[in-house]
Amino acid sequence: MGEVYRATDSVLERTVAVKLLSDHYASQEDARARFRREALAAARLSAAPNVVTVFDVAEHRGRPLIVMEYLEGGSVYERMRDARIPHETALAWLEQVAVAIDRAHENGVVHRDVKPANLLLDDEGNVHVSDFGIASTSGADALTAPGTVLGTAGYLAPEQARGEPATAASDLYALGVVAFELLTGRRPFAGDTPATEAFAHLNADVPRATPFDPTLPTAVDDVFQSALAKEPQARPANAQELVRRLREALETEDTTSAPTVVDAGASARTLVYRSRRPRGALIALGTTGLLVVGFLVAALTGAGDEPGRDASRRVAASTAAASETSATTVSAPDGAVLNAHGYALMQAGDFQSALPILRRAVLSLKGDGTLTEAYASYNLAYARFAVGRCDGVTGLLSRSEGIQGSRAEIDDLRHQWQSRCAPGGEVGDEGDDGKPGKGHGQGKGKGGSQDG
Repeated sequence: MGEVYRATDSVLERTVAVKLLSDHYASQEDARARFRREALAAARLSAAPNVVTVFDVAEHRGRPLIVMEYLEGGSVYERMRDARIPHETALAWLEQVAVAIDRAHENGVVHRDVKPANLLLDDEGNVHVSDFGIASTSGADALTAPGTVLGTAGYLAPEQARGEPATAASDLYALGVVAFELLTGRRPFAGDTPATEAFAHLNADVPRATPFDPTLPTAVDDVFQSALAKEPQARPANAQELVRRLREALETEDTTSAPTVVDAGASARTLVYRSRRPRGALIALGTTGLLVVGFLVAALTGAGDEPGRDASRRVAASTAAASETSATTVSAPDGAVLNAHGYALMQAGDFQSALPILRRAVLSLKGDGTLTEAYASYNLAYARFAVGRCDGVTGLLSRSEGIQGSRAEIDDLRHQWQSRCAPGGEVGDEGDDGKPGKGHGQGKGKGGSQDG
């Protein structure tokens, strides 16, 4: 929504950061009001520890600006991108962030966009929470229309994804995601697109952290079950309690989290196909700076079935390090919604539940020739193969390839199918009506039942 400059305060002779609202937004009163609210939220907390201090608010040639302290250490996001963070460093950062968040909540401020890119480091390695650009403050007029989702998809609490008002518990959820990422090197519901990640926040079970980092004690998983609970009331009472429980869990002696040893005599092929996450699975939703996922949220929450509620929601979910926010209204065919929902389940490792949803998506999209049909066909093929089925896979891959052309992911899955299911060809390719068709080759493969 603007630019940030490093500047010199010529009166006090100090380096500062100046955030300047862009020309495009400076003419929009709602954007100016949101910018002023950021200044108000930060000013309320300027005396608080571990919060970026605001020095002044002014205008330059009609463009609002905020003058704040300049921090030289970059962001937690940049540190995580460059290397894995030691557990003790992660805990120290989380404890500092927790103090800032709890102070914000005590002052009636809900951040609504807690993420590594908004956690800045000074030259001594201390964390300061920044960017209250979409914060809500008690006593301020609401600037967000009902049903609008503002935030970053990877750290979005389920209630925010549903378009409900964000609360202090929403910030705790986002802090839980940040903690999971710091300790394991990945977000708990990481997906190929922000849309699938938002779906997983709404529907997928909280994954265990220990498989991603076997050095973590299993007690950590219990903490994340609470921090990432779907219901806000089930989360810890405040941010400092969340981090305290995490530290206690990390200090627990635990011998059950050692790396899993696979029997060399076992069938490696079976183990890989049943446990590996989808590789290269796609959905056609776009991944530019902002992603509109309103129709997806509406489908999950049943908004279209409620009287007086539009089936689509106004949504702006920014990608990992974006700070820009906006909103728009869209709609999409049911097949696209079903495909995204099924893919979210695939990302969570629940291929069996994804099967009937993806099959409905393929039937709904059949014949429209869109990339969404291509991706849904591929996703269904992958899900069938992931649960140990050989039937219907190559037909779906051919359908996907016929729309989008040759893709490495399709070739890879077809090769895996040939290695596992051949010789003998395939039984039960699905016809245009979704019913089992005739098999290819001679004999029968290892297909199971024919329904999704």
